[in-house]
Amino acid sequence: MDVYNQTTVTQFILIGLSDLPEVRYPLFVVFAIIYQFTLVGNGAILLAIGTEKKLRTPMYYFLANLSLLDIFCPSTTVPKMLENLLTEKNSISFVGCALQLYFLVALVGTEVFLLSVVAYDRYVAICFPLRYTLIITKVRCVQLTAGTWAAGFLNSLIHTVSTFRLSFCSSNRVNQYYCDIPPVVALSCSSTYVAEMLILVEAGILGSSAFLLTFISYFYIVSTILKMQSVAGKCKAFSTCASHLLVVCLFGGTTIFTYVRPSSQHSPARDRLISLLYGVITPMLNPVIYSLRNTEVKGAVRRALCHRARLQQV
Repeated sequence: MDVYNQTTVTQFILIGLSDLPEVRYPLFVVFAIIYQFTLVGNGAILLAIGTEKKLRTPMYYFLANLSLLDIFCPSTTVPKMLENLLTEKNSISFVGCALQLYFLVALVGTEVFLLSVVAYDRYVAICFPLRYTLIITKVRCVQLTAGTWAAGFLNSLIHTVSTFRLSFCSSNRVNQYYCDIPPVVALSCSSTYVAEMLILVEAGILGSSAFLLTFISYFYIVSTILKMQSVAGKCKAFSTCASHLLVVCLFGGTTIFTYVRPSSQHSPARDRLISLLYGVITPMLNPVIYSLRNTEVKGAVRRALCHRARLQQV
């Protein structure tokens, strides 16, 4: 197959989570349950936000987008992983690998940017409550959200083209359970300097900027909360902030650790474990951390599910 730089590899072999036959089926069951929980949890939040008028606010608009990302992101990798665990056929076509890498990196990047937008939204809500509706308008919400999705997919396009312009003419065994930039670049038989520097520089600048914006926002948020007179107000504000920071640290920390490192520091076994944290575990935890602890969201989910149950009975 001749793709760009005389590529001779027509398919890749994904190294799964384990080569031991006795653990394949238990792993399949575990990850199938996690994936179903992710879909149901995030789907319930989308249903609640879509049907409850009280939740049609900027904060929940951003959380709805986060839930969408938490459905799409594991859906790019987990179904293929489950298929490989069940059938023991670990191959993926060259085009399939490129598409999987493109959508995964796009969705991960979009979520990194969206978490910064959520931090900005909370900063305005807590530090400038009287001006919040003037600053965070419906138009501004759409602009910010569209910007995060556009930035994520454009960033991924650059990295995907850079990665698959390389020549692959010997090994095709990807040391990961899905196609990702570092393990695919490591298989190239041509110079990978440009691709690696692009990851370190561009991803480093964009990722660092996003997290810097997040932590600056929370520095001012915490300063404002400490000045509050109401103890109940402090507790509620700190609870919301702690939930968001937990997601940022868990998702953002593992993402930066995965991409912004020299290739010499990559360990296949450790990378597979870390990728599970941001690619599978975090999307499952986000509904609990972010929304299902919120009494308004829980009430809306309950009402939406009861309404659907009544419609089915009719």
